[in-house]
Amino acid sequence: MDRTHKNELGQPVGAPLPGWKGVERPSRIPMIGQYCRVEPIDPARHAEDLYRANALDPSNRNFTYLLSGPFDNLDSYRQWLESVRLGDDPVFHAIVDTETGKAAGVASYMRIDPKNGSIEVGNINYSPPLQRKCAATEAMYLMMKRVFELGYRRYEWKCDSFNAPSRAAAQRLGFSYEGIFRQAIVYRGRSRDTAWYAMIDSEWPGLDQAFQRWLDPANFDAQGKQRKRLSDLTAPILKKRG
Repeated sequence: MDRTHKNELGQPVGAPLPGWKGVERPSRIPMIGQYCRVEPIDPARHAEDLYRANALDPSNRNFTYLLSGPFDNLDSYRQWLESVRLGDDPVFHAIVDTETGKAAGVASYMRIDPKNGSIEVGNINYSPPLQRKCAATEAMYLMMKRVFELGYRRYEWKCDSFNAPSRAAAQRLGFSYEGIFRQAIVYRGRSRDTAWYAMIDSEWPGLDQAFQRWLDPANFDAQGKQRKRLSDLTAPILKKRG
């Protein structure tokens, strides 16, 4: 079937969006799941937990591809959280592990564009206690679920092209590869080529089902080992790998 749309001049154009009026900005109401709670950053509540969790990686390798940090002490980390906590873009969230009750990760909504229905998840920093836990995956699911339920059309993930773990995580979570923006930014005194990934609203129903299947307690055996990998569930939805 020919899906090409044309205007009155016979020129090819994008698909019409009748009635499109944009969307709302995501609220700051906490997102609550089985394994975690994702809530707006509050330095008084989260700073110490996050600083101590990050300190479990003395090499500070988690900060290599981030724009901020590492931090020499709790006070400097708390000051940084204070500087970002009230911003409208990005909007920082703490990821609280339900099992421990402690904040163990950070992520933000950024490049928020309600007019065009596009938004990015970024500034992701998972400390060692959060890595490879169900809470880590569920946090990303809760954040994407909120924006698609608000009617956003596009959800983005970007990272340094050399950040192999981040690129692998994007694909596992269902973000399709869209290309490399060469010499996109300068940070930490070096040039960065940025890898772009995204998922769109038409893909969300399938991704939603994939996450629900993976997060289902029945997907894990008595030792907590997954029976079905999330990457296997999202793979059929990916439009391109890279």
